[in-house]
This record gives sequence, C-alpha cells and structure tokens, in this order.
Amino acid sequence: METGRSNEINLVKGKKVYFASDQHFGAPNEKDSKIREKKFINFLDSIKGDCQVLFLLGDLFDFWHEYKTVVPKGFVRILGKLAELSDMGIVLYFFTGNHDLWMRDYLQNELSIILYTNEQEFDINNKKFFIAHGDGLGPGDKSYKTMKKIFTNPLARWLFQWLHPDIGVTLGNYFSRKNKLISGEEDIKFLGEDNEWLIVFSKEKLKDKKIDYFIYGHRHLPMDLPIGEQKQSHYVNLGDWISYFTYAVFDGESLKLLTYNDN
Repeated sequence: METGRSNEINLVKGKKVYFASDQHFGAPNEKDSKIREKKFINFLDSIKGDCQVLFLLGDLFDFWHEYKTVVPKGFVRILGKLAELSDMGIVLYFFTGNHDLWMRDYLQNELSIILYTNEQEFDINNKKFFIAHGDGLGPGDKSYKTMKKIFTNPLARWLFQWLHPDIGVTLGNYFSRKNKLISGEEDIKFLGEDNEWLIVFSKEKLKDKKIDYFIYGHRHLPMDLPIGEQKQSHYVNLGDWISYFTYAVFDGESLKLLTYNDN
C-alpha cells in the first residue's frame, strides 16, 4: 500500500462521498463507448452539487497506457468533466484496475487526482472503509495473478514503452476488447458467498480488524451483502457502467447502492 497520505475524511454537513467503477470507456467501439461516456458525464453533473469526494475504483478506460509524453487518444469529454470537478474542490481518488494498471502521473498532474495502485483503508466520518479495485485479491485466479505480476514488472513496462504508441495502443485495445465481460459473451452470475473470492477475502480480513464497508469494483455484478458474524459489515461491489450503471453513495451515516437513470 502507498503510505504518506492521510486517509481520514470528515464530511461537511450536507456533503457526500460517491463511488463508481468499471466504466471501460473505449469498449466495445468508439461509437458505443461515447454513448456510455455521455451517460456517466450526466451522472457526474447530477452529483457535483453535494459531492465532497469521488472514488473511481478502476477500469475507467478499457485500455490505458501512458508513455513518457503520450497518452491514448480520445476521452476528452470525461477527462474534461473530471477536471471541472477537481477545479470545484471535489477530491478525486482513483484506484487503478486491471485494464488501466499502466497509469503513471498524467491524471495526477493534469486533474489533481490522487492515484492508488493497491488497496487502501479509509476512515470516513468514523466509519472504516476498505477500498480496492479487487483484482487479484482473495483465493484462486492464479493465472491472472501471474499475468498481473508480469504486466506490472518494471522490465515489462520498460519494454512495452519502446513500442510505437500506434502499435502499443492498438495491441492493448485489441486484447482488452477481447475480454468476455465487455463482449457480453459471459453471463455474470452470483456464485454464492463461499465461491465469491472477494467475499471470502473480506471475511478473512474481518478476523483481524473491524471494517464497516468493503468497497470493490472488478466483479461487474452490483452487490450489497451483510457479512461477518453479526452481519454488521457490508460487502459492496459497485457493478459497472456497461450493463448496470450503478454507483454507491455514503452520506456520513449509511451507504446505499443505487442505479443511475438519466431518462
């Protein structure tokens, strides 16, 4: 985990914390992506009046790689909207996901977004939050964990950056869009508490300390489940902005998982 940052948030009266994840902008193609991008921008407009903090829990882009002086083309509208929120004084946190794990410092320098590459614990109005994208946590998924180690290896990143951006970004987009979650070829179904890796991980975490809310992305299936011996903690998966258009909001006392509808 990154250190040296204060992970304590005290909400001003009337202000809230919002959480969203897995927008996968860029997929499945530019035309369809812009429709979803516009919907997410409308959502951001709808919350900016009472939003004090916005957490984006990864996979905002279906593929993202930052070269030293080059970033992927497109996404001007969403980046501009995030810049507007930042300029308004809204604090933005971003947790890299498995599709945008090759971020460097572009969002930090241009938008003042606070970037995390690993899970973090936050104290928000005296409630304990465990926040992560969720990829690679818990048991199982050994093949992905091996792949992630390769992709995040400094040597692998150094070698990839020597590909011309037209080649590197094209390859990245191709393999990201082959993902079954994006193509719709794979149904997302609840596997039961004993088979959901992030739930198993969260329950193990509760054996060591009290956590009020576990907030994750990655799974694409919106869930809000009470867990723990007394069922006083909550496992929350934020869903996605591909099929569900879901998000969570914390008002300082309780958290709700909601669906955005701009009709």
